Amino acid sequence: MRLVADMKLSQENLKRAINDPVYFAREFLEIEPHPGQAKWLSCSTRPENALHTGNRWGKSFVQAIKFLHRCIFKIRKPAYRGLKYQAANVSITLDQAQIVYYHILALLNRSKFISALVGEALLTPFPHIRFGNGALFWARSTQNNAEYLLGHDFDFINFDEVAYETNPEYVIDQVLVMRLADREGTLDFTSTPKGRNWIFRKCQQLGNNPNLGYVQNGDCLQNPHISREYLEFRQRTLSEKKVAQNIFGQFVDEENSLLKEEQIAWALANSTGLCPPIGGHAYITGWDLGRKQSWTVGITIDISVRPYQMVSLERFQKDWLEQMEIIRQKKRLYPGLVVIDSTGIGDVIMAELADIKPVGFHFGERGGRAKLDLISNLQLLHLKNQIAYPVLEQFTEKGNIWSLLDELRELSWDSKESLDGAMALALALWPLCGSVENSVILSPQIASF
Repeated sequence: MRLVADMKLSQENLKRAINDPVYFAREFLEIEPHPGQAKWLSCSTRPENALHTGNRWGKSFVQAIKFLHRCIFKIRKPAYRGLKYQAANVSITLDQAQIVYYHILALLNRSKFISALVGEALLTPFPHIRFGNGALFWARSTQNNAEYLLGHDFDFINFDEVAYETNPEYVIDQVLVMRLADREGTLDFTSTPKGRNWIFRKCQQLGNNPNLGYVQNGDCLQNPHISREYLEFRQRTLSEKKVAQNIFGQFVDEENSLLKEEQIAWALANSTGLCPPIGGHAYITGWDLGRKQSWTVGITIDISVRPYQMVSLERFQKDWLEQMEIIRQKKRLYPGLVVIDSTGIGDVIMAELADIKPVGFHFGERGGRAKLDLISNLQLLHLKNQIAYPVLEQFTEKGNIWSLLDELRELSWDSKESLDGAMALALALWPLCGSVENSVILSPQIASF
């Protein structure tokens, strides 16, 4: 493969790269954006630009290309060329915001020429990159109403997964827009749709005002690197609304959703992230045990803080002997109550784990009503803003991606899918049933061994 460093950097191709980010991607980064990404790079040049797509379309990747292009060539109005160029990728959690940061680092590693233009890339006090030309890239969260951005000004901001923001009117209109005012900067919104919320209305506004904004929709089928077999499977097994939203990136009503997007967004925004055990804190670990081809998932929550924080995740496919050893190890690491799905083979595992004194929850008790009560409690804790968890994804051996958030969104009263992660979280929260102020007290279906 031809190295960009060996390419003759004539005035002509440099000028073309400045004016054509797709050409920049191909010739300087040796990346071939898929057609949807190429269209976005070419057309998202308005003061405000919105991209709503299905999952795995490549939003973060294409924004990494755009950030590199804009920081290297300082893309902005000529009147502001004398100022230091600053760009930021923001999201409701730092975990989500720094996904683009890591994509940028990966792109830099592809090109010796481009990497030579970078001064330093650091993770502290927050992820940022200093370019040799003085340009600066930040990855920051919008927690606490984006207070970390106050007092700074930017030429370009991308709000990643903006549909999760719990206070968009204030964060965007009174913080982000004003960070761009001094330089007449550009603001991008990129997200998978989450119902017909604020970003849906923003897309309608921008679509009706092409001088101000550009709006683009993208579906997963545009990405040639995603498994067509997997997408076809999901189209057969997901509901029509979920296919429209998660695959085709369309806005759909969510009035029947068990967990509302604003509740999930609040849980994400208030998460302190996965962390090791803290002395003196109390923990509960819930285990949904895998059967046949399903997965075993264990989720640990810290109940010594408010909101309750999810601090650990285990997800694996192993035989029951290995399952038991991992459960014991987790109990030693995070001392506290262990709640296990005791349905089916769970009875046997419960008996074998008598030394750690687990409690069992049987999904089939009272004609299946026990599972409905378990889900009710999970819903209630979301409604009361009593649970927080980070963005969690995991690659499978087949290249698919498992997401806890996807499971929580797919959760319904009659769900037939194997939502092991959602159930593990519900099991961990079950012993707290009735402890939330002003909650409806449910009768726990727990059997001790």
